[in-house]
Amino acid sequence: MQVLIIGAAGMIGRKLTDAILRDPVIGDRRVDALHLADVIAPVPPASVPRASDSVRITTSTTDLTDPDAVHALIAPRPEVIFHLAAVVSGQAETDLEIGLAVNLDGTRNILDAIRQTGAGYCPRFVFTSSLAVFGSPLPDVIPDDFAPNPRTSYGAQKLIGEILVSDLSRRGLLDGISLRLPTICIRPGAPNAAASGFFSGILREPLSGLPAALPVDPETRHWFAGPRGAVGLLLHAAGVDTAPLGHRRALNLPGISATVADQIAALERVAGPRAVALIRPQPDPLVHQIVSAWPRAFAPERALSMGFTAETSFDQIIAAHIEDELGGTLPVHDPQ
Repeated sequence: MQVLIIGAAGMIGRKLTDAILRDPVIGDRRVDALHLADVIAPVPPASVPRASDSVRITTSTTDLTDPDAVHALIAPRPEVIFHLAAVVSGQAETDLEIGLAVNLDGTRNILDAIRQTGAGYCPRFVFTSSLAVFGSPLPDVIPDDFAPNPRTSYGAQKLIGEILVSDLSRRGLLDGISLRLPTICIRPGAPNAAASGFFSGILREPLSGLPAALPVDPETRHWFAGPRGAVGLLLHAAGVDTAPLGHRRALNLPGISATVADQIAALERVAGPRAVALIRPQPDPLVHQIVSAWPRAFAPERALSMGFTAETSFDQIIAAHIEDELGGTLPVHDPQ
């Protein structure tokens, strides 16, 4: 089976690549070929586990705003396509043109390339949507039948993508599933332009002994999953039976409902008060405006009934980050 990861150079794309190479089976089918595509050149892992010896890895630098380049990606007819590529929320809000070009037109170019391939081609298409498709006013806990109502351009662009995925699935042109991913935390590496980036920063930086800015009130509540959980959700989506979805191809996903204060409390339990002292309030009205309109908790019964799972505590997420990104040790320690 051929698998295509679009957005493979990003954090989730890299971790998804690693997971597939460690265990190259999706559903009940073995992965024979893995193509990694992004606007910057994806770099395959320097060393891969023995299980992936039989997986042929190829890469390409692809601009999703170029329809011809996108058609070339789809021409080999991959059976599973992960579409992870996007301009993140903060950038999409401050630069409407680039958000429309990548998040909307780029997604449309991929879908057009799939449907124009023809001759019975119907790949499993896993689209990473976002909880940003929801906007205020919101209930404290969002049920599966709550209507999307985005309050950001990013959320609107993702919702349009969801609708297109559902419509082309209805037509039998692809077998799509849209995952409304929780905010992924803790994201390793340098901060990005996402409005939600501080949720990771207030943990990632102190865990490395660095200061972090907190732009919102500590009682701000949000819905989270860790990188490990996100990869698990994506892989499950690639192999799950989609029949229970019917025509509703978008799923709210399991996660953790937590306040910023809850995050900080977990940080203190793991790394001590010296780490917490590195977090410094720095109010940002735009970030507050965007994040305050996002969901706080979900009751994702459809996803749970289909076997989707993620982390259950921030202690678990922090422990995974220390193991995966910090070599299992912390530079910050409470002397007591």
